[in-house]
Amino acid sequence: MPTLLAAIQPIVPAPGQESVWDYPRPPRVEATSRHLQVIFNGVVIADTVRAMRVLETSHPPVYYFPPEDVRRDLLHENEDGSWCEWKGLARYYDIEVGDRRAASAAWYFPLPSRIYEEMMGWIAFYPQRVDRCLVDGEVVVPQPGGFYGGWITRDVVGPFKGEPGTEGW
Repeated sequence: MPTLLAAIQPIVPAPGQESVWDYPRPPRVEATSRHLQVIFNGVVIADTVRAMRVLETSHPPVYYFPPEDVRRDLLHENEDGSWCEWKGLARYYDIEVGDRRAASAAWYFPLPSRIYEEMMGWIAFYPQRVDRCLVDGEVVVPQPGGFYGGWITRDVVGPFKGEPGTEGW
C-alpha cells in the first residue's frame, strides 16, 4: 500500500494508542475482553466482555458480539444485505425498543468466508444508528460515513476511511 500511504498523513499514535494504518489487509480478527455495550431507547441491547474485533487498514475497530450477549428479542432481521470482499454476505437487523426503531442498525455474517468462520452469527452494531456504544465506559464516536461501522475511541488514531476525501482509499 505504499502509493496510498504516500498520499495520506497517518497520525502518529501516542503511547497506549493504535494507528489504523498499522492494521492489516485483509482484516485480522482477534478476541477482546474489553467491556462493550450498545444502548438504544434506554435499553442495553448488547453487553459483553468476550467480543471479537475486526481490524482493517484505515478503519477503526468493528466489534462483534456473541449472539448470547445480545437481546435478540429486540432484533428483527430485514431484507437488507451487503457484500464484503473479505467476509462475504452480510445480513441486517432492525432494532425495535418501545416506540423507536433503528433500521439496519446491526449486521452479521450467516456464512462468512472460510478465514472468518469464527465470526459466523456474531453481531455488530453501527454506533451512529443507536443511542450509545461504549468501550470500557467510554462513549464511542461513530466512524464517519454512513456505510462504515467502526468504533472510534481515544486509543485509536486515523485518519479514518469515511472522512471527507477518502472515497478512493
